[in-house]
Amino acid sequence: MLWEIDSNRSRVSFAIRVMSITTTRGSFGTLQGQLHIDEQTPANSWVEAEVDVASINTHNRMRDNHLRSNAFFAVKKYPTNAFKSTEVEHIGGSAYKVTGTLALLGTTKSITFDVTYNAQSSRVDAYANLTARATINREDLGWSMLVHSAADKTATIEIALVAVQKVDSAYPRLT
Repeated sequence: MLWEIDSNRSRVSFAIRVMSITTTRGSFGTLQGQLHIDEQTPANSWVEAEVDVASINTHNRMRDNHLRSNAFFAVKKYPTNAFKSTEVEHIGGSAYKVTGTLALLGTTKSITFDVTYNAQSSRVDAYANLTARATINREDLGWSMLVHSAADKTATIEIALVAVQKVDSAYPRLT
């Protein structure tokens, strides 16, 4: 089945330790994309999604503006971060591993998310609910010189995703 990510009910959050004493948490307010869920043959499933980097929110306006600058996300040059799955593996029960490419700051890197397929409704307005979590090494994505050395090398990404079923599953993939 083909599903469209519900931007109003989905969220991409992140956390990174700073100076080993505090954790900076934030989110991206705009997430869009689509996914195909094949419950019978999970390997046929896929997801394509992107976030609007300018929608970053750490609840600190000065920090958010700094994160949008060329020192971090360079939103004028790289307005979106994108993920495209290359493999979906059913681990057991509601657990899956979804591997794909993450495009960030002009760099594309393979990343694997631990995914929990929480639920799928069977109502007229059918929706699916998933959560995904991964840890990335910021240096693998070109941030070695950009991020102040007080920040840890790793950051955690967590996605709470709600997708709405498309009526016509003949829609093509985004890319």
